[in-house]
Amino acid sequence: VMEQVHATVADLAEGALADVGLRIRNVFDETLYVNSAIALVQQNIVVGGVLAAIILMLFLRSWRPTLVVSLAIPVSVVGSFVAMAALGRSLNVISLAGIAFAVGMVVDAAIVVLENIYRLRQEGLSRSEAAYKGASQVWPAVLVSSLTTVMVFIPILIMELEAGQLFRDIAVAISVSVLLSLLVSVTVIPALANRLLVGSAAEGAKTLRIPGVDHFAAGFVAFWQGFTRMVVRSKIGAVGVVAAITVAAAAFTFVFAPKLDYLPTGNRNFVFGFVNVPPGYNLDTVDEITARIAERTRHLWEVETGPESEPGQPPKFERFFRVPFAGRGFIGGASSEPERASELVQVLRDASEGEPGVRTFPSQPSLFGRSVGGGRSIDVDIRGADLETVYDVAQQVAFRLFPMFSRAEGHSVRPIPSLTLSAPELQISPDRVRLADNGLSARSLGVAVDAFNDGVRVAEITVDGKRIDLTLMGPQDMVGQTQGIGSLPVVTADGRIVPVESLADVRVTSGPVEIRRADRARTVTLQVSPSAQMPLQEALEKIEEEVVTPMEEAGLPDGVSIRLSGTADKLVETWNEMVIDLLLAIVIVYLVMAVLFESFVYPLIIILTVPVAAAGGVAGLALLNIGVNQPLDMLTMLGFVILTGIVVNNAILLVHQTLYHIREDGMSPDDAIMRATQNRVRPIFMSTLTSVFGMLPLVLFPGAGSELYRGLGSVVLGGLSLSAVLTLAIVPPMMSVTVGWRERGETPPKETVVNPAE
Repeated sequence: VMEQVHATVADLAEGALADVGLRIRNVFDETLYVNSAIALVQQNIVVGGVLAAIILMLFLRSWRPTLVVSLAIPVSVVGSFVAMAALGRSLNVISLAGIAFAVGMVVDAAIVVLENIYRLRQEGLSRSEAAYKGASQVWPAVLVSSLTTVMVFIPILIMELEAGQLFRDIAVAISVSVLLSLLVSVTVIPALANRLLVGSAAEGAKTLRIPGVDHFAAGFVAFWQGFTRMVVRSKIGAVGVVAAITVAAAAFTFVFAPKLDYLPTGNRNFVFGFVNVPPGYNLDTVDEITARIAERTRHLWEVETGPESEPGQPPKFERFFRVPFAGRGFIGGASSEPERASELVQVLRDASEGEPGVRTFPSQPSLFGRSVGGGRSIDVDIRGADLETVYDVAQQVAFRLFPMFSRAEGHSVRPIPSLTLSAPELQISPDRVRLADNGLSARSLGVAVDAFNDGVRVAEITVDGKRIDLTLMGPQDMVGQTQGIGSLPVVTADGRIVPVESLADVRVTSGPVEIRRADRARTVTLQVSPSAQMPLQEALEKIEEEVVTPMEEAGLPDGVSIRLSGTADKLVETWNEMVIDLLLAIVIVYLVMAVLFESFVYPLIIILTVPVAAAGGVAGLALLNIGVNQPLDMLTMLGFVILTGIVVNNAILLVHQTLYHIREDGMSPDDAIMRATQNRVRPIFMSTLTSVFGMLPLVLFPGAGSELYRGLGSVVLGGLSLSAVLTLAIVPPMMSVTVGWRERGETPPKETVVNPAE
């Protein structure tokens, strides 16, 4: 659309407008932000892919297996674009962020398959045998791991709320990528491994040694083997370790979980402010006020003082505009430094402070707001039948809100409409006796007055095939002042012309600027916009506890009520829906794993990794907040749903490998647990680190759009990192407690020797 707009503007500028000496300039273009945001995500996809490949190289020490796994990234990403086009989804910042998250995740299945092939090849199997057996051994675990990642999005895909539209883009992008990576891991990876592992470390070739890294890795593996050996021998100790970790993780999550917010506001390069003036100000007066406000910002205009701002000073205005109306006005502009646009909010607020009776409510509009000033606000609605009573209660509420949400701290409280009933109002009260004496009705008097003001529509006529209104209007210069309305001429029934004031009482009084209604009740709204540093949930709680509840307990006038609406309603509704979706995701993951393991016990062990992941997600968000302000908004909350599907993958590998050793190799339960831990430490940390480094650019690289998904990324990174370590501390102990009695009598034990040095 914008490409066509630019082309049309260029044609106008060079043609019709140039002929009459006019110039045209496009002063606002949303696609500048969109293109910048998409370019950043594309960069993150590339950088994440490269980092993931480097991690693979660090583990595999050979370009051949690294190439095999790395091919899963472009195949899955390109396939995702095709699938999203087929599903009718658009490529936007959110869906591209989903694909960027998937970059680190799509190699998980490929790593597990290749690492198993790699291990079997080192144990002496032929290339083809290792490729076949390596893929078939882990195929069930890889299938369920991928299904758990995808199926947690089922509740999200059917969410009908506003936020659900955003979640759906990420859900589709990640789901398609993961399913394609599953297909690649069991088809492309074994085939390539059979061809490309020739001469690699898997066939005994020399590998590069990295002294510090190799020593740390060896010590790390030895620690977990020792830990596993200890917990399988002491069942009481195993239960104690698991209980301590689970309780500590749950307590940490509960204590340090931040307050909720609705949706990120984004960082559009646009600042807009309503200018509220005292009632009764005419257009000329409002024009003078907005002109003075604009003059106070002139030193920050790029066209006046250049684009570079001085150290410690706010950015310059690339553009500044003001729009005066009778009784109100708008001001706003765009920044020369788009990433600092939010700093101009305070500039506009300060510029209007010197105007008596004038209040300005500037803000940086949200990407997801339905109006220019919407997106992140709480509407306190005072409703009732009697207008004066409603205004009286609204003033009491406002006097409580103003000190709580001070303008000096970046908050604002905007009354809609004005909190006073003092707007000048001219009332014409017909005198029925005098009207009757002149053969007139009240209606005819009203029509006569309207004709000299806005005009009276008398008919609809057809002109040149078009239907237009026929309007009766008096001369526009008949009355130059409001008070002159009493002198307007009215024609009586007998043809005489008399003034309005001879037929009615004309008096100047006061009244409301407008009468708003909500649910058919007269309403005054106080729109509270908390600063970026205060989460919406915290603001809601303050209003409830310090304003609404005390006033209701003290007693409101009959028929008057106070209700919180606006974004507050959406936050509560979306949060309730997210809680249900999270519980549904856990149930779905549990049932899928129950099918794989043919047991309801083993999935319970794996589900224990979810609270650990939640603690890691909270910790990741806390670390991000050290550098930037990142609330727990609903898009960030989606990270916990994603974690539910992916943190169980490592536990699935451990449990599946343990059961494989017991059921197929005939090992004793304790030996099977130790061997499974030994075999799975490497792929667990290889897949975790590739996922972490693949997503890392989304969290670390600032820029347009990054504020939308960096919170989500920090939750996923924190949860993955902590769960990768603590999965090894939870699953082996719990397996040692349960697997013995669960698998007793399933398979005849074979004599097995486990070398402690391994």
